Amino acid sequence: MKSTAERLGYGPNERVLIINADDFGLCHSTNKGIQLLLENRVVSSASLMMPCGWAREAALWCARHSQLDVGVHLATTSEWDLMKWGPVYRGGSTQSLVTSEGYFHKDVKTFERRADGQQVKQEMIAQIEMALQLGVNVSHADNHMGSLYGLQTGRDFLKDVFDVCAGFGLPFRLPRFLLLESGDPAPPELAAQALKFAEEADKRGVVVLDYLVALPFHTPTPNETYAQFKAQMISLIQRLRPGVTELFIHPSLVTDELSAFHSEPLRRGMEMEIFRDPEVLEAMRAENIIRIGWRDLRHYQRRKG
Repeated sequence: MKSTAERLGYGPNERVLIINADDFGLCHSTNKGIQLLLENRVVSSASLMMPCGWAREAALWCARHSQLDVGVHLATTSEWDLMKWGPVYRGGSTQSLVTSEGYFHKDVKTFERRADGQQVKQEMIAQIEMALQLGVNVSHADNHMGSLYGLQTGRDFLKDVFDVCAGFGLPFRLPRFLLLESGDPAPPELAAQALKFAEEADKRGVVVLDYLVALPFHTPTPNETYAQFKAQMISLIQRLRPGVTELFIHPSLVTDELSAFHSEPLRRGMEMEIFRDPEVLEAMRAENIIRIGWRDLRHYQRRKG
């Protein structure tokens, strides 16, 4: 079985990396931070959360910078207590997707249990169409909080995801080869399930990743230092495997706005700095990591389609 990297023309031992900034559109501070990283090519790409209040600002900026890779961060959950968002679909009922207040459910488990599949599909289409209507040259699709993968209850929405991505000609964030947070291969049962999903994507002509990695979303200790965080990131880079890997981060400027609703604003500040750090850049050079963007995968998908 050829890896995605090999399908793109890379050698079987080459390590190819996409660095993606998630949560573009979340708030003004996050927008300003991600814009800076995109303009300076610090990150390869970013993902827009269309239901969020600052998504329009981000989308209009993307329309003016259409040479940059920006995807849609399909959002069906709203996790913060003081910053909320809900569906963008307006053509019918979204009742299964929302709380009594009209916002998305806070956690993935509740979403998986309550969401109607057709309403999920309509919402995904509406989010991508909204980005396109605002002029975004959408490079890919991915998923906020992993709500579409069935990780909590086993009820996934991936067939609908593949239908939607095939319709728009977009690759999707899904690893063909599943790794644990430690970087070790997943147990055989989970690994087989990931391969099965990737094969379904292949049948629909949707290009997926070989690997997907990130540092833990929450800080492992309350007093984590930047030096500790950097050491973890360098170790992660050194352990990258041959193939196309996406490494996703959540960068932002740290401001009163971010701190007003986010539980770990300083961590987002660290993620803002990490790929501008000379030692991290040197680690990537030393490991001969090849940087690409999601547009490379989109081009391959549309050329093959």
